[in-house]
Amino acid sequence: MDAWLTHFLHLLALPEYSLSTVFAVSLISATLLPMGSEPVVLGLVHLQPDMFWPVIAVATVGNTLGGAITWWMGKAACDVADKFGGSYSHVRALHWLRRMGPKACLLAWLPIVGDPLCAVAGWLKLPFWQCVAYMAVGKCLRYITMTAGAIGLISLW
Repeated sequence: MDAWLTHFLHLLALPEYSLSTVFAVSLISATLLPMGSEPVVLGLVHLQPDMFWPVIAVATVGNTLGGAITWWMGKAACDVADKFGGSYSHVRALHWLRRMGPKACLLAWLPIVGDPLCAVAGWLKLPFWQCVAYMAVGKCLRYITMTAGAIGLISLW
């Protein structure tokens, strides 16, 4: 087991496999798994400031693809979720999401609620490509804001 873990960590080593690491971590963190891609994005930009835009682009693509996977997971979970359909908060949230439509996926970048939001959008069978487009815009804006802000704070130190 130790050999596998060491090999896996070597594959994700930032200086050696920088953009592939950002892609993998961004994709995984956009699923329902509890993980954040921000430390990897910030770490790479800190190590290689000239890679700012490629890192933002790769993180956005990976995170958007992870959101799309979560959308499909939500679509597949439609039958299972029917048993939870009676609670007031559930009905209210679904009503809001139906009213907002794919535009609600702009909020896919939010911690805690963003990934489940993509799953519920899939469960409601909102238009896939429109949801993906809104996810991409929201996630890209998050990465630009977060990374530029962190770089600014680091440079002030």
